[in-house]
Amino acid sequence: MKYRTIGTDPAHRRDVSVLALGAMLFGSRTDEKTSFAILDRYVEAGGNFVDTSDNYAFWEDGGQGGQSEELLGRWRRSRGVGDEVVVATKVGARPLAPGTSYTDNPEGLSAKVIREAAERSRERLGMDRLDLLYAHIDDHTVPQRETVEGFAALVAEGVVGLLGVSNQAVWRVERARALAAAAGLPGYEVLQYAHSHLRPRTDIPDDLFPDGSLGHAGPELLGYLRAEPALTLVAYSPLLKGAYTRQERPLPGDYDHPGTPARLAVLRDVARETGATVNQVVLAWQLGGDLPVVPLAGASSPAQLEENLAAVDLELSPDQRARLDTVH
Repeated sequence: MKYRTIGTDPAHRRDVSVLALGAMLFGSRTDEKTSFAILDRYVEAGGNFVDTSDNYAFWEDGGQGGQSEELLGRWRRSRGVGDEVVVATKVGARPLAPGTSYTDNPEGLSAKVIREAAERSRERLGMDRLDLLYAHIDDHTVPQRETVEGFAALVAEGVVGLLGVSNQAVWRVERARALAAAAGLPGYEVLQYAHSHLRPRTDIPDDLFPDGSLGHAGPELLGYLRAEPALTLVAYSPLLKGAYTRQERPLPGDYDHPGTPARLAVLRDVARETGATVNQVVLAWQLGGDLPVVPLAGASSPAQLEENLAAVDLELSPDQRARLDTVH
């Protein structure tokens, strides 16, 4: 396994494996025995960066979520796992009542909610301190200063280490970070957005992001990363939920545009040249790029995890990387 450092404060920064493991469906669609086997193998291979959220996976049973955090808590206790495994979780998008959704009834990002949600996450996970806590989605109903101060208070109290943000417009991220810096408070240092080799259209609003595809790491966010080298991008859905390789999983509709076939063709060419799978090429492309990107890949079986782990040691040639980078 290889590692990179996230965070800048010596008291809170962590060395994490370059491949993060998504636990979204652990404890719901992925049963406990399989989930434990995947987690055990990931740690055995040197992985130490596991991602969850307080709302995973509310849609599986019409509830409010918490299954993933609860399973990770059981796994941590049964294996005696301590702070050697970095666990990231999120607040802000848990439905307030069963049968509702974060699109119409989210918990939000008030200081009160941040504190109470973080405490519930700590209890479910069995952790005295949350290693990394994200603002999961934006909340325009609460002053940003309140949100910034709410997160910072938990860091000051020692119950949260690093702070992150997901699915927000870049200008909102920058404003929040500027507010924190001006007040001498810890701010967001890890950004979690959807990012893969294929590029989605960003001009079609969808239900989750009415202002456009804010959940995707588009050119603006990638440019922001280049301007702020202390930040790290954790790239969720790098493998597009299996759509690269599984015929029964068509590409999402926003990837249906004239630029997609050429990028798919280059991926397949490089896969043939290297003897790797297309999924492994996508992960290796992210891992070896010039930006600090940590792919966040889920797995529903140990075999899927093994495929992903093998990408860590896949070296793309300069020519292959140039072709992957420059195709339009």
